Amino acid sequence: MEEQIMKYGVIDVGGGLRGIYGAGVLDRCLEEDLRFDLCIGVSAGSANMTSYLAGQHGRNKPFYDEYSFRREYMSVHNLIRKHSYLDLGYVYGTLSNAGGENPLDYAALARSPAELCVVAANAQNGEAQYFTKADLHPDDYRVLMASCCIPVIDQPCVIDGVPYFDGGLADPVPLEWAFAHGCDRVALILTKPIGLVSSDARDKHLAHLLQSHYPAAAEGLRRRAWRYNTAVQRARELERQGLVCIIAPDSTEGMSTLTKNRACLEKMYAKGKQDAEALVRWMQNTKQDESVGT
Repeated sequence: MEEQIMKYGVIDVGGGLRGIYGAGVLDRCLEEDLRFDLCIGVSAGSANMTSYLAGQHGRNKPFYDEYSFRREYMSVHNLIRKHSYLDLGYVYGTLSNAGGENPLDYAALARSPAELCVVAANAQNGEAQYFTKADLHPDDYRVLMASCCIPVIDQPCVIDGVPYFDGGLADPVPLEWAFAHGCDRVALILTKPIGLVSSDARDKHLAHLLQSHYPAAAEGLRRRAWRYNTAVQRARELERQGLVCIIAPDSTEGMSTLTKNRACLEKMYAKGKQDAEALVRWMQNTKQDESVGT
């Protein structure tokens, strides 16, 4: 009988600067040589995933706790001059390209045997777009820009004539997508406490501002909190069955999506590294059970 090897997936849902928590989790995974077969990133989680797959321990941390304080990264100055609060070209171009201050090791990313999925939302029809490693090219990380493009405060990221916004508008927790693409077990990294129910009040206000130009994306924004809450509830059910391991902070340390506070950011990163211990144990136990069963 041919041996059946289980496929392990990991999802990082991002969450703006709270994404430093996921960066801490994935850095701990690198320290423990913990490997996954399918790596899925949404929003800031997509940037965390590329550094993880490239084996660049610690690379993403300064994007949160150092570069984000620069005017070039995010500022009202950018909003006035470039009509985008976040300059994603600066983040995923100037800083990340070869020769930049903190370049992504594209060659190492390409060599990684793991699959990569970067989730963005098509601004025209509101549907999720699941980009793969093949959509990334040396010094061309527009798919990361698309996945992180926050509606209303940023102009959409255009790729091949199609405008995109943050993947959270279409599939904030792509758990079902992971299982549909062959995963037997999935690690899910959240950046908010697992019991914290997302509110749609702010999203509905922003959706009103987005409605005239991108009505489908506006509808995705209205439904984002519901989609997130529903997916997390499903993840908790699957966790009880041993199919999912949820890693989430016990608090956000007072952080919202774009809160710039170095002390809070440092605490969130440390939480991520510490909380990843549960993921390490889960992977070890699951793989041990797998080997016993074969």
